[in-house]
Amino acid sequence: MTENNLLPTYEDLWKSTTNWIPSAENLQLWQGIYDEILAINQHLNLTRITTPEEFWEKNLWDSLAPVLEYDFNHKKIIDIGTGGGFPGIPISIVFPDAELTLMDSVAKKINFIKEVAKKLNLTNINTLVDRAEAIGQDQNHRKHYDFAVIRAVAEISVCLEYSLPLLKIGGIAILYRGNITEEEKLKIEEVSHKLGGKLMKITNQNTPLQNHIRHCIYIEKVKLTAKKYPREIGKPTKSPL
Repeated sequence: MTENNLLPTYEDLWKSTTNWIPSAENLQLWQGIYDEILAINQHLNLTRITTPEEFWEKNLWDSLAPVLEYDFNHKKIIDIGTGGGFPGIPISIVFPDAELTLMDSVAKKINFIKEVAKKLNLTNINTLVDRAEAIGQDQNHRKHYDFAVIRAVAEISVCLEYSLPLLKIGGIAILYRGNITEEEKLKIEEVSHKLGGKLMKITNQNTPLQNHIRHCIYIEKVKLTAKKYPREIGKPTKSPL
């Protein structure tokens, strides 16, 4: 680690935007993630986010600001389409007693997450290489989770079809988005209802450094999802609800 690669702490920004301040251990582990990403990015294009400020805003603040109102400890959480491990890895660090499953269909990304979890001793992370359509019909995962987080991997109706079948009754899906149109807002309620969910709220809190547009959608699972959802692999994206 060089001085140029030292992550900013931005304690005042955490406090003013989330009413929360990271611990010294949080900061140390986040630095560890960043160092691992910089090292692996030299031969695996894991992320285009490379400067310390970008990493802080897009991978730490962006991952955590929408979820800090909840206590995830002793809860089961799945990160669907985790990519390089976001928001799942930062969540695992802030909530060490949570049980996280980080899922992606790309094995090399999951292998990276396994290595990072091992090096940083993040014992609350499980990993899974699979498709959301497949695990949504797997009895080891369907109706299994208290929270599902999904960060803009597809259009909203697809994300809802991926996430709601995995939740217990009373569980919450948290969808990270950029901009949301009025048409999409109407669609959220319709599709959520079809899948056994109820819209709780949509928040808007732009990023604190670059002021990029951020919305977050919170859906509560209020009844069982029909057995036909999620549909077979590829169908949700080809024919969104």
